[in-house]
Amino acid sequence: MAANMREIVAGGVVILAALAFAIYARQSTGLTTAGKDHYELQASFRSLNGVTVGTDVRLAGVKIGAVTKIRLNPETYRADTTFSIEEGLKIPDDSAAVVASEGLLGGNFIEIIPGGSLFYLEPGDEIEDTQGAVSLISLLMKFVTSSGDSPTDSASGAVE
Repeated sequence: MAANMREIVAGGVVILAALAFAIYARQSTGLTTAGKDHYELQASFRSLNGVTVGTDVRLAGVKIGAVTKIRLNPETYRADTTFSIEEGLKIPDDSAAVVASEGLLGGNFIEIIPGGSLFYLEPGDEIEDTQGAVSLISLLMKFVTSSGDSPTDSASGAVE
């Protein structure tokens, strides 16, 4: 009987640990509002490499929301993005949305760079000033392919 009781307790602990992990995963991915009210803003990006639903939206390095919807616009061939922002946080209407990277091995996130306007974005408004993701591989390829092109002749030092 004591062995059965130990198995029941161990099973209960495993179930509680799995439930705690599921709650933590849901909150950390931004798929839940975690008791906070949010409003939605929109932006259209040329490139959203590394950004998916649940990706952080940050201002000054602080998470203020998450990406809630991504859709390819068939007319403009841009990624129309919807993201939630914490209620009560006013974003100036001349702010920019930039796809930023946490580093060489880190993931991407959307950074809001606030403007200086005295007017603020309303729920459902679109951030017009956007900058898409920059591909590190394409930058390296440009550097490698352009490093052989030199405006000077190496033997004489003369400009061609």
